[in-house]
Amino acid sequence: MSRSLYAAKIPFRTAYLQLANRFGKPSSHVSMLHRYGVDTVLDVGANNGQYARRLLRGGFRGRIISFEPLPAALEKLRLNSSGFDRWQVASYALGAETTTAKFNVATDTQSSSLLPMTDRLESSTGDVCYVDTITINVKRLDEIVSSYCEEDERLFLKLDVQGLEHQVIAGAQRCMDQIIGMQMELSTQPLYENAPLWDESLQLAESLDFVPTSIQSGFSDRVTGVMLQADCTFVRQSVANDLALAKAS
Repeated sequence: MSRSLYAAKIPFRTAYLQLANRFGKPSSHVSMLHRYGVDTVLDVGANNGQYARRLLRGGFRGRIISFEPLPAALEKLRLNSSGFDRWQVASYALGAETTTAKFNVATDTQSSSLLPMTDRLESSTGDVCYVDTITINVKRLDEIVSSYCEEDERLFLKLDVQGLEHQVIAGAQRCMDQIIGMQMELSTQPLYENAPLWDESLQLAESLDFVPTSIQSGFSDRVTGVMLQADCTFVRQSVANDLALAKAS
């Protein structure tokens, strides 16, 4: 499967995600968003807009706000979002506090992060490394969400932030009641320094009243096939309970 991808010298993580995007079933994810009445998806770590485009192709009827601080990815993101009135773009990162930070730019932009890579990540991909460092703006979600969303909107928080999931959630505390679902990467092994592992993320989600609705393989070691990341989708338990009661009545 991967031979032709390597022949084209496509970075491993990008190649894997391209295959996942091609053969995945985005409509099931969109159906979940509609089932729970999601008004707006917060696409944090949007890169070129791959996730948002899958939502639109899958028939998502709500709004999308994409956050991306990397200039090269941002340029493509703006191009991809042009022509979609319900898709907005913000040119900064989200985190635990409003500040500026040094951002590590990788050969595969989807692996760029505020955190250093571990040897485990570099060895598992083989062709991804940091090549530059830039300064970016970081903001708390709960300080800017009112610029994009009304207080009564139901929000879905999608996180693709290379080890910074908990920091983004920490910066969303004052608007957490609006977030009725979220998706984040669960790492089974350390890929970025000081990043949480899967069990810590599951514990955090549970503490915030979220329960899993689906888990999909993210990417695996190119040699051993060991899964390194999975994408887990969560919904708020109380919202799921309300839906169950409504269906039963």
